[in-house]
Amino acid sequence: MLLTAVEIKDSILMALGSIRANKFRASLTILGVMVGVSSVIGMAAIIDGLNGAAEEEIDKIGSNVIIVSRFEDGVDYDRLSEEERNRPPITVGEALAIKENCPSVDGVSPQDFYFKPGGNEIKYKNIKFSNGYVFGTWPDFVRVRDRNMAEGRFLSEVDEKYRLMNCVLGADVAETLFEGKPAVDKEIRVNGYKFTVVGVVEKLQSNFGNNQENRLVMIPLSTFLKMYPWEEELGLIARAASYDKIEQAKEEMTTALRIYRKVPFNKKDNFALSTQDQFKETIGNITKYIYLAMIIITSVGLMVGGIGVMNIMLVSVTERTREIGVRKAIGAKRMNIILQFLTEAMSLSATGGVIGVVFGVLIGMLINNLLSFPITIPIFWIVIGFVVSVSVGLISGVYPAIKASLLDPIEALRYE
Repeated sequence: MLLTAVEIKDSILMALGSIRANKFRASLTILGVMVGVSSVIGMAAIIDGLNGAAEEEIDKIGSNVIIVSRFEDGVDYDRLSEEERNRPPITVGEALAIKENCPSVDGVSPQDFYFKPGGNEIKYKNIKFSNGYVFGTWPDFVRVRDRNMAEGRFLSEVDEKYRLMNCVLGADVAETLFEGKPAVDKEIRVNGYKFTVVGVVEKLQSNFGNNQENRLVMIPLSTFLKMYPWEEELGLIARAASYDKIEQAKEEMTTALRIYRKVPFNKKDNFALSTQDQFKETIGNITKYIYLAMIIITSVGLMVGGIGVMNIMLVSVTERTREIGVRKAIGAKRMNIILQFLTEAMSLSATGGVIGVVFGVLIGMLINNLLSFPITIPIFWIVIGFVVSVSVGLISGVYPAIKASLLDPIEALRYE
């Protein structure tokens, strides 16, 4: 049976009047829904911030990069097959094979770290830098990794060819050793070896604490391998000429590496190629499970809020039995009663939803700011949170509303 506009208006006004008459009880109901919704929004904002921060860190590897490694990403080192255990390490030879045979590759950067037990000894006069790394690489490093120089130049082909004792410092090393003064042409000692500083790399910011690159002493890879000949296995990063050429570059690299590493035509690759997009996809898959856990956890809060709404509405029906009887006695229809109680339930949950959205966004922004994550506003989850909150009110109000509408007016009028 359809209701007129006046009947709908009267039902809504009566529902809102009932809420105003029971402010404390309504506030507790709103609080329950608000907690559930704000939990959803806040956690979604934090997860989105974490995801954004991880993607920014991946982007800092460089642009259009392809990483060469012995094993596929995510391999279980405790369960390597015999073929995987016998794979040869990545060496300078692989880097030369890519550089000479892959026209779609714009730069190649083999590299290796050395961290001395107890810390590398990096000194300028009487000033020491602790917790630093000796890092051997090729001149292509700055192009492959999109790095800028804060002072001087990077390592050159001449430095690499003649194993010169030149070095480039990370920002933290330069700040500590030279205290803001020019570092170029100064001589430092690294684990007893004398090096001349030719440049300082621009400080690299990070979303997860201080970036390791700020603590590097970068030297020619040829010099590094002369100093530490036992450091045979290298990391290797190449850069495609453009984003559109990444797949072509991967094909060329695969061919060059299979030939260099003497992989039979009927055997699978004994190396792996990874791109930034693959890393981002991995991060996305991880956050999917976090989202799933979030939904399960926060749904409990929303369920509690819904139970609270239903409980309040049942109490309200009981308290207002006589009022319902009077309304039905003077001609109120069942739909009038149902609309009144549904409006009351949905108003409570919708108010809780709106407040929960505001608090959730503020909580997410605050925590992301404290963690130095990108500040995000999860529009999708805001819509979902609000719709769910209204739905909670609708679903929780249906039974009390129907119960109220079915009351016998004679019996209701006798109720004390």
